[in-house]
Amino acid sequence: MSPKTGRPKTEKPKDIRFSIRLDTETDIKLNEYCAKNNISKGEAIRKGINLLLSEK
Repeated sequence: MSPKTGRPKTEKPKDIRFSIRLDTETDIKLNEYCAKNNISKGEAIRKGINLLLSEK
């Protein structure tokens, strides 16, 4: 029996894909934020959703 290869399973897999359309200005702002904070676009969007939900 050979050992398993590949990435280890995560506690919260990100298996839902979502597609959005952005205007150029918003895309530039998102790219600048991601570069400054060294995060992916997906992580930035997840942070934004959590910020919106915590405003209650």
